[in-house]
Amino acid sequence: MTDRDFYLEQLQRDAQFLCSDLRMDTELVDTLVLQLNRIYPQILSDKEARRFRNLSVPTKVRLADLLKHLYGKGEDTCHEFYRGLHIHAEDVYSSLPSRVRQKEISDPKWTNSVVIHPERFVLNDRGPMFFLSCFSLVAGIAILYYYGDGETLRRTGPFLHCSAARLASKGAKEVLITYAEVGKQRK
Repeated sequence: MTDRDFYLEQLQRDAQFLCSDLRMDTELVDTLVLQLNRIYPQILSDKEARRFRNLSVPTKVRLADLLKHLYGKGEDTCHEFYRGLHIHAEDVYSSLPSRVRQKEISDPKWTNSVVIHPERFVLNDRGPMFFLSCFSLVAGIAILYYYGDGETLRRTGPFLHCSAARLASKGAKEVLITYAEVGKQRK
């Protein structure tokens, strides 16, 4: 493939993708036809532009006819089509099979295309179950403290001692053991 035939080959490879892509809707096809007609009237005449903008013909059929027409006009015409597609539909242009293949060739290991998203707020590495269990424990103690009567709090002493023994934090152990001992003294 010579440099001269690059866009012709690219259009031939991308034609099926373009015709099947849902992002190539009526509005985008009309925009591309208008650009090729108004900016480059030698590519699409007014009569040809009206034919490719005819709304009575389904968009996929019009797009397929437009691509055949552009392919028949030559390399420069195909280049201008790709330029218009790049301007008006960057997402479609970047997902073309020929563009994806060029990225693979230029970067076979895809080292530049890998995006690393670091976690911004990592509080701990224990996971969500650790958080839920700690939250449940604190919520349970708060409910017992605020809504429990004196008799209920006396029964929670052994539970609080066991809970304190299993916690890793020294401060949490001391608070729970002190709370349990104060409850025993009230008996």
